[in-house]
Amino acid sequence: MKKFAVAAALLTAIVATPALAAPAGEGRVEVRGGLITGNGQDEGTAGLAAGYDFDLGSTAFVGAEIAGDKVLVDGANVQFSSGGRLGAKVGSAGKAYVTGGYTFGDVDDPYVGAGYQHKLGQNIYAKGEYRHQFIENFGDFDTFVAGVGFAF
Repeated sequence: MKKFAVAAALLTAIVATPALAAPAGEGRVEVRGGLITGNGQDEGTAGLAAGYDFDLGSTAFVGAEIAGDKVLVDGANVQFSSGGRLGAKVGSAGKAYVTGGYTFGDVDDPYVGAGYQHKLGQNIYAKGEYRHQFIENFGDFDTFVAGVGFAF
């Protein structure tokens, strides 16, 4: 729980910084779901995420995110994650990115991945993301999620 408190404090500081005349960007909240596979197991997952992306000029961005995801198995607890993403703006509506961070809860592990986010309207977006998790003592797992969110 201590790691979650630290991650939440860091994201709060990052999100609050734009109000203090930091570079332009946008906040986002989303719901997502997908599949976790590895070590001979396939399980569904569902979750919520919040983050903020800072513009790095007209073609690039960097962002931070916190999330809570539940593996849809009896007895599984919510796993929390904190990470970042770095990417390129694709046209006027897309963002392609790489991501990395740390998941904590029942299992603590780092992850890396990639994704694509696309605006469906002025504030609504859809996204797809892949993550590779390095879980000690359990083997590596891959997560594939799709989500829909609101940008502000």
